[in-house]
Amino acid sequence: MALYDRMFELLGLGDWCARGAGSAPMSMAALMAQARGQAAEGGFSLPFPSLDTLHEACAAIPQTRDMTKGVENGFLAIKDSLKFFLDPITQPLSWILEGALYVFTTTPWWILIPLLVWASWVATRRRGITILVAAVFVFFGFIDHLDVALQTLSIIFVCTTLSVLFGVPIGVLMSRSDRAQQVMLPILDMLQTLPSFVYLIPLIFLFSVTEPKLYGIAIILYAIVPIIRLTDLGIRLVDRDVIEAADAFGMTDRQKLIGVQLPLALPNIMAGVNQTIMMSLAMVVIASLVSAPGLGVLVLRGIRNLELGVGLVAGFGIVLLAVVLDRCSKAAMQRIDATQKSRQAQ
Repeated sequence: MALYDRMFELLGLGDWCARGAGSAPMSMAALMAQARGQAAEGGFSLPFPSLDTLHEACAAIPQTRDMTKGVENGFLAIKDSLKFFLDPITQPLSWILEGALYVFTTTPWWILIPLLVWASWVATRRRGITILVAAVFVFFGFIDHLDVALQTLSIIFVCTTLSVLFGVPIGVLMSRSDRAQQVMLPILDMLQTLPSFVYLIPLIFLFSVTEPKLYGIAIILYAIVPIIRLTDLGIRLVDRDVIEAADAFGMTDRQKLIGVQLPLALPNIMAGVNQTIMMSLAMVVIASLVSAPGLGVLVLRGIRNLELGVGLVAGFGIVLLAVVLDRCSKAAMQRIDATQKSRQAQ
């Protein structure tokens, strides 16, 4: 570090650096070198001027651990205020999740399963897909995984529904305002690229692990991005000639949105719903780390206890749920698209 030592001396910062000496712990590299009995490196070297490197030359410069500790202390300083503000807003999410889990787990299977199979038929009008849905639930019941599969399905149902309810209006706002799009795109990019485990870190500090809203918020934040992006894209792709024709008929902005833009953008919106369902299902396993019930708990148990069969069967069950939900949503999307084309032909 001789180069950086000389640099601080030449800049006249020697006294400032000396005042910080002994006020900070040694870096990990220095501790390891001391434990091995190694002396300080001699000769010329030019390591990257990171915080730890500069700290060795000038003790007044903070280390990397000081920066991360500062981030932690900053979050903890506003934690109580955030919790006071977010608790009443997010509490209904806990009630909705608890209610959905209660309905899905207490309704007799001979009522709930026929209802779910009937709902798949109403949405798709495809006999093959309806038979697939029935066969998957029969398989879950046969291997005694029906209860946990229904728990997972209830969480997906709630989180997907809320993602659509919040995501579509945000997508509409982005499509109608370039400024709103410029503000939202960096936020969506961050939500889409942030590792799924990182969603849980601040939420664990804000809410109790036993509260369903903890994993509900994490799933919604992770899954809401596709529906927002594809709603924005679908409305922006509506043919300008159609918009001009609506203007010629004297439609207001609200009438154009409800009567023209949203119906024409519906295939893109349904594609966003499909992706939101898949991303919600992908987050279920991660959410099991913070008390989310369902198949993810069995996957986590297989990892924790090295129970290969338990983990693989539960993982295969999640795949089956993903296939069923994917086929149903795509078939519903194709049906809506075909209905729109037939209306346009008339």
